[in-house]
This record gives sequence, C-alpha cells and structure tokens, in this order.
Amino acid sequence: MAIPLFVGGVDKQGREFLDFTVAVNISAGGALVPIRRALRRSARLSLEIPSSPWPRVVTQLRSIRALQARVVRSSGEDSYNLCAIRFTRPLI
Repeated sequence: MAIPLFVGGVDKQGREFLDFTVAVNISAGGALVPIRRALRRSARLSLEIPSSPWPRVVTQLRSIRALQARVVRSSGEDSYNLCAIRFTRPLI
C-alpha cells in the first residue's frame, strides 16, 4: 500500500522544496520514498501525512501526522530519486 506524503527540505542545489509523493515501503524506523529532486545523504526532511475529513470523534484520537527524517541512501531511477529515509524518532 502506498502512503501519501508531503516531503519538505533542501535539495542538493540548496533550494527549499515541498513535494507530494508516496512512501512505497514504510517501517517503524524509516521509509522508501521516490522524490523528483536530488538530495544529499543525511539531508533533513519534514514529512506530513495528509489528513482526510474524519468525523470529530476520530480526530480526537492520538495520531502521528508530522515526522522528521534524514536521507540515508539515494539512487536515481528515471526522473525520480529513490530515497531511503530514517525517522528521527521511530514510530513505535
């Protein structure tokens, strides 16, 4: 299952960005994310999982939507870079 994400950070050229993508693989410690920009190894990223219009009762439940991460590996695939990222704090 692909999980939609907003990914923000600074690319190799020093430009700030905010892109919409999906996590193609995710675990408690990190994720594999295709990104159109070239990123430096150890680049800091902000991740946010978009929320849907949930009923009021569900929104009161505790959930994690915003995460911080670092790039641990990046490899080019066509017009995308496949980035392995490690969360600053594990999900569990």
